Amino acid sequence: MEYTQLGRTGLKVSRIVLGTMNFGPQTDETDSHHIMDAALDAGINFFDTANVYGWGAEKGRTEEIIGSWFARGGGRREKTVLATKVYGNMGPDGERVWPNDDKLSALNIRRAVDASLKRLGTDHIDLYQFHHVDRNTPWDEIWQAIDVLVQQGKILYAGSSNHAGWHLVQANEAAARRGSYGLVSEQCLYNLAERRAEMEVIPAARGYGLGVIPWSPLHGGLLGGVLRKEREGTGAARSASGRSANALADSAIRAQIQSYEDLVDKHGLVPGEVALAWLLTRPGVTGPIVGPRTADQLASALRAVELELPAELLAGLDEVFPGPGPSPEAFAW
Repeated sequence: MEYTQLGRTGLKVSRIVLGTMNFGPQTDETDSHHIMDAALDAGINFFDTANVYGWGAEKGRTEEIIGSWFARGGGRREKTVLATKVYGNMGPDGERVWPNDDKLSALNIRRAVDASLKRLGTDHIDLYQFHHVDRNTPWDEIWQAIDVLVQQGKILYAGSSNHAGWHLVQANEAAARRGSYGLVSEQCLYNLAERRAEMEVIPAARGYGLGVIPWSPLHGGLLGGVLRKEREGTGAARSASGRSANALADSAIRAQIQSYEDLVDKHGLVPGEVALAWLLTRPGVTGPIVGPRTADQLASALRAVELELPAELLAGLDEVFPGPGPSPEAFAW
């Protein structure tokens, strides 16, 4: 496994991030534990989750599964860089939604971090991330709450997710005025098929010393060999719904994905592994989040770390998925 610094911090993290969103809804506790053990054995030390994972009536279940894995001992917690998130409503499903059960008010941040710590069975969170922009809470309030948590030893670093470039600027300029450390990472939608982050989010992140953590690196399975699986009758359930199905209904996108798979086949490689390996070549990227539902999917992701993409293939990928180009030249001169 390769390691890199998380943004401008001294924290060393693996170049593959283990996403846990499927733990609970798709993968039971026993198999989730096996996947986390396999990830740790392979050198993956960066685990990502969120308080809402488990979804619906099971919100918080994923954090509980991670907590029960930590409780097995063997240095599991000590070896893991743990990231979770706050923003979504954690009130009981089917009951009255109270106004301070979500978002980024100081009140909700305080309640949410304590609840996550309890579910995770740990005394601190290494990276506490804002799952979405809260347009109604000023950054000064957010940083005041975060500074208190850092002083209490409950969190070490703060990061963002799904923020625009100018949000990152706002956040870290407000932090600088307070003498706070500010954001150290941004978790954003970024992959070969969705490159808009290159225009402003990633330049802003790099300018302020934030590590970039791409989520959905296979774009909901679209970049994982979906057309080949369709022809072979494998992976049908994954490709028959969600982002892949919606995209493939567009003939132009379907042709683009076919060109991608043909290009990868020409080089004798696996589509999903190429998509991950491409992200590892991108400036500013710390590591993509992979969310394996099985041990085999984790093994495939691990192979991507060792994959060196030839210049001819990289050029071909840019032709198939050209991206938006740099800002402001992409929309001005």
